[in-house]
Amino acid sequence: MKREYFSELLESRLLILDGATGTELQKGGMPQGVCPELWVMEHPDVLTDIQREYIKAGSDIVYTCTFGGNRVKLAEYGLGDRVVEINRELAGISRQAAAGTNCFVAGDLAPTGNFIEPFGAMPFEEAVAVYKEQLQGLLEGGVDLFVIETMLDIQETRAALLAVKETSDLPVMVSMTFDNDGRTLTNSDPVTVLLILQSLGADAVGVNCSTGPRDMIEVVSLMKPYARVPLLAKPNAGLPRLVDGVTKFDMEAEEFGSYAKDLVRAGVNLLGGCCGTSPLYIASLKSNIEGCIPLKPDAKPYSAVTSSRKTVFIGPDRPVALIGERINPTGKKLLSGELRQGKFSEVRRLALEQLANGAELLDVNVGLPGIDERAAMVEVVKLLSNIVDVPLCLDSSSPEVLEAALRVYPGRALINSISAEKIKLEKLLPLAQKYGAMFVLLPLSDEGVPEEAEKRCEIIRHILDRAAEYGIKKQDAVVDGLVMTISANQLAASAALQVIEWCAELGCATTIGLSNVSFGLPRRDFINAAFLAMAVSKGLCTVIGNPSSEMIMGIKMASEVLTVRDRNSLRYISRFAGYNPEQAKQAGVRKPLKPAEKVYNSVLHGEMEEIVPLLQEAINEGIAAKELVDVYLIPAITKVGELYDQKEYFLPQLIQSAETMKNAFNFLEPYLAGNKEASAETGVSIVLATVKGDIHDIGKNIVGLMLRNYGFNVLDLGKDVRSEDIVATAKETGAAIIGLSALMTTTMVEMKNVIKIAREEGLNCRFMVGGAVVNDKYAAEIGADGYARDAYEAVKLAKKLALLE
Repeated sequence: MKREYFSELLESRLLILDGATGTELQKGGMPQGVCPELWVMEHPDVLTDIQREYIKAGSDIVYTCTFGGNRVKLAEYGLGDRVVEINRELAGISRQAAAGTNCFVAGDLAPTGNFIEPFGAMPFEEAVAVYKEQLQGLLEGGVDLFVIETMLDIQETRAALLAVKETSDLPVMVSMTFDNDGRTLTNSDPVTVLLILQSLGADAVGVNCSTGPRDMIEVVSLMKPYARVPLLAKPNAGLPRLVDGVTKFDMEAEEFGSYAKDLVRAGVNLLGGCCGTSPLYIASLKSNIEGCIPLKPDAKPYSAVTSSRKTVFIGPDRPVALIGERINPTGKKLLSGELRQGKFSEVRRLALEQLANGAELLDVNVGLPGIDERAAMVEVVKLLSNIVDVPLCLDSSSPEVLEAALRVYPGRALINSISAEKIKLEKLLPLAQKYGAMFVLLPLSDEGVPEEAEKRCEIIRHILDRAAEYGIKKQDAVVDGLVMTISANQLAASAALQVIEWCAELGCATTIGLSNVSFGLPRRDFINAAFLAMAVSKGLCTVIGNPSSEMIMGIKMASEVLTVRDRNSLRYISRFAGYNPEQAKQAGVRKPLKPAEKVYNSVLHGEMEEIVPLLQEAINEGIAAKELVDVYLIPAITKVGELYDQKEYFLPQLIQSAETMKNAFNFLEPYLAGNKEASAETGVSIVLATVKGDIHDIGKNIVGLMLRNYGFNVLDLGKDVRSEDIVATAKETGAAIIGLSALMTTTMVEMKNVIKIAREEGLNCRFMVGGAVVNDKYAAEIGADGYARDAYEAVKLAKKLALLE
């Protein structure tokens, strides 16, 4: 299927997807604990019958049974060397089911079960290679299009999408899973997900699994105003519950289908079912959308950049976004020295400082003679993607460096910059198109920077026309007014202001760097501030500057009030209400921290590499290991937990701080030897396991990491663990708590079996459960002592169950 045909099809009518596969296979005789892909290959008629029933019910697209068909998942069953063969054969089975009908076959890609860098340990290119291998088999099997589904992490989703785009021209749909707070596991919100994926080339974007159809309406409604591609929804049949030992969902087919029109009104173009659904549910959807007309993507023009978890909209009707300029080695000896040594603590400090002072984007430049700029840029991008939530502006004169950074950056970046110079146009516009990035447009050519505003505008037009050839819209560019120094030409400021005003009328975002305008003059801060105010009045959208400058930030925010870009002056009041000049002055003075205080901050900020030297420095100054643990390390990780609870920290920061604690205790262990009171150990053992038949363990692994760093002795049995083995281990070790995880509705019933066996064996331990399909009500139904929604809740629950607090 050609992408153009897919797009035209969705403009003409709504498309119905299929429903759940796993539960239907179990109804057809598939036992628990087997590899679904292999079992289907051995019993192809079962899948053929299921998919024909879906087609008969109204499905226009069926998914291949390759949810676990990647190398990582298949290796769990010793099938890692048969990826291409398995995917080819399974695609062929679905092709046979669709034969003689108008139904399309979508090659199904799903999570590997690993976190991808920068959030995890799996290299990004390895993830891309894993998906490309699976794609080869699906293509050989004759699929019509692809679907990337049930994704939890935007970076792994990007890896899968790039793999598709670099392998095939077939259409690709992408759907992610959101929790009850409207966030993915790594804290991406629906709008950010949409902007990243549609700019990267997805042909449809949406949500699957997650919740029932009622809650999914909200997710779709958030995406719709910014959607330039069709939207997809594939909800569960409500929430799971245990009835007579069998997992049931609380929504019957008729009620499920009754939400179809509401989803279509919200903007859905493709509609299907996930966990708990069957052909009856699909038939209900089909009957409920009879006569409904699909809404076309009609997003109003906008400019937006993102990190993995935050979107910043840019425009003359929005507050001026300040791009922090400080991560640049020019004139910074400490930063230059660290970059040459491959260290990044100063990068971290500058990033956090600028963020605290109000930067809404961060410019990242590591260009320095004598270093591997490409390697340094990649490392800095990975670091910043974890510790700050603002988007990055990737600043380099090297196309190779920019591509390396764009590839691993888990958001929609801003490239700094593209000019009309021939080599820049030829090399950088394709990069902006491939990775869906915005770019700073410099109105200069191979002949240099024109002094006259009119000639700069001609260059801008030329670059935008060339960009349009790659499908890049004018809203994807941020034009730099390129102000030159007024000490050399007093008309330079006027020319830049004319460019900014012209771009505002054109509907193109703008930026300006302030440092040039005042070069060579005394009290440059006055000139810079005055020029900034004038530029904002002309429609300036972003400014590249130092957020630590009180004058710049004050003038920027005052200008926003005066130009009605700060509605009801809320941002201005928030920053300056109760303002005390003396306090502000003192706040700007950095007091030197004592070594032990640095230890606290190191855990708070997740500085894994810095913690050991800081601990050594503290011990050299005579601070006892016990004091470091009790007064600095434990309070720091406790504060991290509080910030996580308050939604100020998210999973990446939580993991980094936990890993920092791990490094700290590994270093301090010899100093704490024999001193049980001073150690971090609680003396409480916990057995963790993903239950039989379930091979998902991302969440369990994070829980284990957090529990260890809060002093618990964790015995992690892995995934797909028999109930008897879990109970036996708890019995042998005297574990106080058993923690059980399940991510599938077909395996969550095993949790009750573990509890039942443990009680029969007379074990006096407590039980905590978690997983995407589990909730507190289900925990109570199966006799568990508690349910943990996430890793930090698991720590708090474990402490409570172990009577530690």
